Amino acid sequence: MFNSLIVLTLALAVIVSLGAVVQRAPYTGLRDRIATMRVLLPSDVGAVTLAQAQVNVQDDVDFAVIDDLRRYSWLFDQIVFDDTVSPGTNGATLTYAYTRLTQAAPAGFRKYNEEYTPGQAKRTRQSSDLKPLGGAFNLDRVLANLGQATTNELTFQMQQLTTSAPIRFIQEMINGDTAVDDAGFDGLSKALVGTSTEVTAGSVGGSNDWTPATVITQPLANNRLDEVDDWLSHIVPSKTGGGDQGVPGALPAGVKAIIGNTKSITRMRALARWAAMFTSTKDDLGRQVDMYGDWVLVDIGDAYDGSGPIIPITSGGLTDLFAVTFGLDAFHGAAMAGKPLVKTWLPDYSVAGAVKTGELELGPVAGVLKSTKSCAVLRGVKVQ
Repeated sequence: MFNSLIVLTLALAVIVSLGAVVQRAPYTGLRDRIATMRVLLPSDVGAVTLAQAQVNVQDDVDFAVIDDLRRYSWLFDQIVFDDTVSPGTNGATLTYAYTRLTQAAPAGFRKYNEEYTPGQAKRTRQSSDLKPLGGAFNLDRVLANLGQATTNELTFQMQQLTTSAPIRFIQEMINGDTAVDDAGFDGLSKALVGTSTEVTAGSVGGSNDWTPATVITQPLANNRLDEVDDWLSHIVPSKTGGGDQGVPGALPAGVKAIIGNTKSITRMRALARWAAMFTSTKDDLGRQVDMYGDWVLVDIGDAYDGSGPIIPITSGGLTDLFAVTFGLDAFHGAAMAGKPLVKTWLPDYSVAGAVKTGELELGPVAGVLKSTKSCAVLRGVKVQ
């Protein structure tokens, strides 16, 4: 009898907890609220890509949003998020702490009866605070569903958010500086200052001038690419990728990209064509993938607000190129443990009130550079 009472009490507690979660889930019916609760429960803690998040999501709207996020940005689709961060006690922030490898351990041959020359790998303690990234819109119920479902205002506003969110993350990935804006994280331009993979264009022979008026012959193009190859040779690609090979949507080891603005990537394509090192294909999602050798060429374009290129061009026509390798031992993201990577809230017009709010949110998330040898920057390339 006593054991039966215990079982009954536990069952009632589970039902009450279920009801509380369902009641708190906004803007959905009962069946969808229960589905939302299942999504919010902890699942595969470790690392997740957008592709894996899409496989695991149980809400049709969230599935479509993640699909759009992937299609709109090849670069964002390659970032694996280490979803291991849990909030501390007493109001502690969501902080991802790690060690950054700044110098590899030396290795070499030695002669008999002689010792190795000692040398140590170097690392520094780093941390990134996770922050929510997303946006919201207000929409009148009269305007929400005018026209076809694929083009109405509600669909349009959500699609625009799915376009802006990855651009904003990539903008922070390159230019982020918590000393300027503590709502984001430190980007590659700041993290690579003073490292062995920060190179000034033209410093290894040749010239930093990549303009079409100057590079007019194949020998000149090859001269510029010799420096590019020397720059890339300093990089140690990721050996682990997402660390979960064989799982659907996992990030394989060795994914890498040269990132620039429209001008610099256009010039990079031209140089690659001179050397017969340029290829262009379509991937499984229909995205065009341009490559220099085994490096994907990525034009990250303008900032999310259209104010100018994410990677700026100076008045003298100079800009920077970034080389990035992706993986848990290279550049990756950080997210919360057991929480969905992407969440959406659609306006609920079933209740009173003419104007309702829709939202999209990633994370909280942050960018992480585990090794300065896994990424590089080529400064001062003249493109115009």
